[in-house]
Amino acid sequence: MTEEKYAILHIEGGLGKHIAGTALAKCIKNNHPDRKLILVVAWVEPFITLDFVDRVYRLGNTPYFYEDYIKDKDSILFKGEPYFTTNHIHHRSSLIENWCGMFGLKYSGEEPSLVFNLRNKQIANNKWQSDKPIMVIQSNGGLFNDESGFPYSWARDMPLSVVHKLVQHYKDRYTIYQVTSAKANIVAGVIPINQEMPQMEYLSILLKSSKRILIDSSLQHAAKALGLPSTVLWVATHPEVFGYDLHDNIIARQEEEVKIPDSYIFDYNFDGVTHECPYLEDDFFDVDKIIKSVNAQPAPYA
Repeated sequence: MTEEKYAILHIEGGLGKHIAGTALAKCIKNNHPDRKLILVVAWVEPFITLDFVDRVYRLGNTPYFYEDYIKDKDSILFKGEPYFTTNHIHHRSSLIENWCGMFGLKYSGEEPSLVFNLRNKQIANNKWQSDKPIMVIQSNGGLFNDESGFPYSWARDMPLSVVHKLVQHYKDRYTIYQVTSAKANIVAGVIPINQEMPQMEYLSILLKSSKRILIDSSLQHAAKALGLPSTVLWVATHPEVFGYDLHDNIIARQEEEVKIPDSYIFDYNFDGVTHECPYLEDDFFDVDKIIKSVNAQPAPYA
């Protein structure tokens, strides 16, 4: 009997990073097709339905893992933080390509994957109902139940004034869902998605969407996985690192250089340190340009 061989992938971080990590998982499997792919991750649901993944464990819930996969076993481990690499901090390659490269994997253009099972689809059909086309606006990123006390990050979230103008422009033609955190402001005329729910249930809103206006967060990674072109707004993070060519990536107007004394190896992080914000007003996006981009999004698939 041939001894089983394992490739073990460990991922920490947010949901968007995990969705991007499905491409890394695929790359590992393509490089090591003779090994069973075992995952230890913070967000398990996006991986469970992927046919190239053999087993998924939740971080902190790995009973008998050492005995089953490590001790006297033929296993290789992929654990490391791509954010703390030279290529990442200098924006030399995309997150996925850099992540694969740091493990010495041959990257062949693997992309994020999401597979919704029958029950996921049934829940989506029942939950996201409307007599008008559905528009999704993700105005804020991060955890729904974030307790930091700062529900708005200037470095990646949409200014509230932009959300308001977009909602006013589209509210008569679309049912608009605003994806945000529990403490963030809700714009009049939308249906908020601001409470925690199962991951695939949350992501399934994209299956019913006709138009999407997103930020550098989980839904833009998921839209890529589903082949749904979206309008994505970028403030201090970089589309060449975290984004995809599928989307229309709109970059905020740049201000003059400001002092950033507390930035270490990154210019800004997702949280956006308050005193390093370079903007004096919230007018750093051209709303007319955003509307033109949204109108140009192709019709949704059947």
